[in-house]
Amino acid sequence: MDDLDQKILTLLGTDARMSVATLARRLKLARSTMQSRLERLESNGTIAGYTVKLGAAGRQDRLRASVLLSIEPRTQAACLSRLKTIPEVERVVTTSGRFDLLLQIVAPSTQILDQRLDDIGALPGVRSSESLIHLSTKIDRTA
Repeated sequence: MDDLDQKILTLLGTDARMSVATLARRLKLARSTMQSRLERLESNGTIAGYTVKLGAAGRQDRLRASVLLSIEPRTQAACLSRLKTIPEVERVVTTSGRFDLLLQIVAPSTQILDQRLDDIGALPGVRSSESLIHLSTKIDRTA
């Protein structure tokens, strides 16, 4: 990735809906050059997709929580398979330290969030869990 690729990613990080023509104009490139750059960034996995980032109004009916899981040794694959079937689980990452997995969960109500937390805690292989319900976002630097 070179400096031009970084500039493209910065512009798309600001506005993922920016057209190829607008990107080309802002970076003083031919439209065909910009198109081939984007195709290369997509094909090599640098750009995995284009998405919508919800603002506060779009997130107001969604509760978010982080869940820290400690699981039994050698049960990670089975736990991940079961977690994939729970639609409220948005992301799962492995961690170092006291907990094995960090889950990001979104739910439309406290009742559904509570049920999903119970479901996750009851999964075979889960030793313990700790839930953190998100209240407000103070800093968000994600693209």
